[in-house]
Amino acid sequence: MTTDIRTILATTHPYDILPEDLRAGLAAEIDVYDIAAGQVVYAKGEVLTHLYLIVSGRIDITDQNGEILSILGPRNSFGERGLMKDGRGAVTATATEASQLLAIPAVVFHRLVKDHPRVLRFFDRTRPAAARRQDITTMALSDLMTPAPLTCHPDTPLIEAARRMRDRGVSCIIAADGDQVRGILTTGDITSRAMAEGRAPETPVHAVMTPDPLSLPPTALVADVLHAMVERGITHMPVVEAGRLVGILTQTDLTRFQATSSAALIREIAKAPDSATLAGIVRRIPELLVQLVSAQNPHQTVTRLITDIGDATTRRLLALAEARLGPPPVPYLWLACGSQGRQEQTGISDQDNCLMLDDAVTPADDTYFAALAKFVSDGLDEAGYFYCPGDMMATNVKWRQPLRVWRDYFRRWIATPNPEAQMLASVMFDLRPIGGHEALFAHLQEETLAAAAKNSIFVAHMMSNSLKHQPPLGLFRGFATVRSGEHKNTIDLKHNGVVPVVDLGRIYALTGQLRMANTRARITAAIEVGAVSGSGGRDLLDAYDMIAETRLIHQAAQIRHGEKPDNFMAPADLSDFERSHLRDAFVVVKTMQNAASSGRGYLS
Repeated sequence: MTTDIRTILATTHPYDILPEDLRAGLAAEIDVYDIAAGQVVYAKGEVLTHLYLIVSGRIDITDQNGEILSILGPRNSFGERGLMKDGRGAVTATATEASQLLAIPAVVFHRLVKDHPRVLRFFDRTRPAAARRQDITTMALSDLMTPAPLTCHPDTPLIEAARRMRDRGVSCIIAADGDQVRGILTTGDITSRAMAEGRAPETPVHAVMTPDPLSLPPTALVADVLHAMVERGITHMPVVEAGRLVGILTQTDLTRFQATSSAALIREIAKAPDSATLAGIVRRIPELLVQLVSAQNPHQTVTRLITDIGDATTRRLLALAEARLGPPPVPYLWLACGSQGRQEQTGISDQDNCLMLDDAVTPADDTYFAALAKFVSDGLDEAGYFYCPGDMMATNVKWRQPLRVWRDYFRRWIATPNPEAQMLASVMFDLRPIGGHEALFAHLQEETLAAAAKNSIFVAHMMSNSLKHQPPLGLFRGFATVRSGEHKNTIDLKHNGVVPVVDLGRIYALTGQLRMANTRARITAAIEVGAVSGSGGRDLLDAYDMIAETRLIHQAAQIRHGEKPDNFMAPADLSDFERSHLRDAFVVVKTMQNAASSGRGYLS
């Protein structure tokens, strides 16, 4: 049987990466178990003695409620999660048909992951923070280059090449024969080699261009470009991979990139004279997102910095509105909900906002606040924060009310938790002040959290509402993808990935009476106050980090390729390793949802 075990290990990841002699030694330490249909391999909470690898048959993984989380078949492993944590089963594993398993003793498994980092990386679901790149020079050209640069044939007339450069708004054009770079023509070349020498407009590009320009691969560092530019006095660098042109990096790109920081954008926003100028500044957010993701910032840093820009834009529009309309008749507070309220905005966001007004407001005063709301919402839409499809905006008089009306809204939602009330409460529990008199909100938030936490029926309804968005888990170790339409064969990383965790975080905040709106902060605080167990909460944080970072990496890649960012990712775009671990993250979210629905709210 040893030979058979060695063959299985040699064709199963991650054992296939081990040296052959080590695999042979490992095979000698492995037991073979024949499991009857219906037999429990281990139950949740039991001490684990082995890591299991399926040779044949089927193993179902279920949670504490008996709900199936995964159906595993040949060459799937199970048990590693418990072994990597406290040595106990986090789920229950049952053979639903006669199965044969390879059983790797726990001590052998721990030795493997200790001695072989690549094996550890495969089994360890957590994602330790990557070392953050400190500056632009250590970034790869692939993270910064402009893909699909402007090209022309070397025989193209000079005037035609100049027109193409003008129309595209670029400072160079690559003379190429197919994918092969033959030369580069820059605006400097046109000035010094063509116009200054009186060349005819019909002169071919090859007569003026710089032939065979220096190029670098996309894996090179920005530092390599900077060194070449200083040493050779060049300003444009073609990026070539395997002899094929894939991008261009210019001195202007480097300058713009260094100037595109959240602080730089906010400085410009604070001085913007009108909404059109604001819109031009905010349109640079995609560049910032690519920069922040490429620098390996954690997702909570990226979304916080991007949200700060949305906040600054909103406050600037409020100031411009007051400058146009005059001082407000009574104190007001502009609040954001949704992703802005949670400080979790990405490269795509609509607007969700409302106005709380001092109780001294009169019906006549609403003319002023309606105009202010329209000015700000129109300005946000112009900047790319599109109108809310559900009209959850201060332009809707329902969401532009005195404090006493807001207090009554929350009181009624909590007392009568019908589906509409659940939906509205879910949105409004993410409120965060943006501009105005914050005192209008402070006491209301405290009162609402206290009243909501005490109403067990409301909490139960909110719990049920939070389970409407499910992780995209397919039973056979795969993903449940979109079945038809524009996004067929993709998974929705927002509604089926991030949102289920957001909903759980909101429930923990509600039961723990936690005032923060940010999802990660809510889960962390929930662990501290005991609203969720330490092990369950930490698992959920790890899962959330993986899902949210996968979403940002997906959006950044789309932006680099000149596409509009979205939340729909094809699993086929991921490596086997990435798919395996992303699915594990979804399993954790599903398990925590089941725990919440059972009334436990935690994993033991």
